Amino acid sequence: MAWETAAKNAYGSELPKVYDDWDGIQEVTSFPGSALHRHVDKIVLRMNSANPEAIKTAIVCPPCIYGSGRGPDNQRSVQVYEAAKAILRRKQAFLPLKGDNVWHGVNVQDLSDLYVLLAEAAAGGGGKATWNEDGYYFAENGEFVWKDMFQAMAKIAHQMGLLDSDDTPSLSATELEEIHPYALVIWCSNSRGKAIRARKLLGWKPHRESLGEILPGIIDGEARALGLIQGHAAKVTQ
Repeated sequence: MAWETAAKNAYGSELPKVYDDWDGIQEVTSFPGSALHRHVDKIVLRMNSANPEAIKTAIVCPPCIYGSGRGPDNQRSVQVYEAAKAILRRKQAFLPLKGDNVWHGVNVQDLSDLYVLLAEAAAGGGGKATWNEDGYYFAENGEFVWKDMFQAMAKIAHQMGLLDSDDTPSLSATELEEIHPYALVIWCSNSRGKAIRARKLLGWKPHRESLGEILPGIIDGEARALGLIQGHAAKVTQ
């Protein structure tokens, strides 16, 4: 997890530990206070302590979210999209440090399926879901190495004529933080958590496109947002 990367100052390096929400549930629900979002987890986890029968809670913990949201507001996630935007703005691709760090990922529409399954279980009195102390659900559909992702974006952007080359020089921590204030967390940390509970209890089956499959669309969308590519409507009005 990102907190472990920070504690070991291992930004840009792979950490081998893969957490899970089944056999390793006690470990997951007792992360140190320095862990991102841990303060929120603690509030939720102790909500039912006074009256366990009155309140049932569940925490869904996704990793890198990608894909198009279907809601009326924000339809764009952060990590890969901000990376694509940074590459296009600089007009040169790069690697975040060594880029050997590993994350799991999940398509936002698969993630929404898990929320629906939990809501249906709750409406049915709890269903097969576990709640409260055991109500912690990772949500992922495979892992990726950030170096591979940045190199793939460089190749796609170059093939689209948006970059002069697909070279990916490694940037330092200082250079990365000039590009994005949270660069070390979102691009240089590790987040490896296997989603066993949702699959085993709720029959959750993520099946939408992988991150690699939608990378060209992400590059295209960020290029359009930056005005580097014009859509058909803009072209015909010129």
